[in-house]
Amino acid sequence: MANIKSQKKRNRTNELRRQRNVSVRSRVKTLVKNADQIIAAREPEKAKENMLSALSAIDRACSKGVLHPNQAARRKSSLQRRFNQMQTPQDA
Repeated sequence: MANIKSQKKRNRTNELRRQRNVSVRSRVKTLVKNADQIIAAREPEKAKENMLSALSAIDRACSKGVLHPNQAARRKSSLQRRFNQMQTPQDA
């Protein structure tokens, strides 16, 4: 445990930020998972709506510093690629 007053405050603020980051990260994961499930069910209208909300959540997490910009870009790209593959007709 810290003895210095400023370090005690730093520990408190770090814990608050950690809890906020966990909440934001969990929300992103949930929205992406929901979008993936609807994409797998091949429902284009609902998939587009859910995909856009997931992309928005990823952008918000990135702007808050919860996700690294490269990781946010990778997650968005991956989700968009799965959505585009769902829209293309399956021949074989």
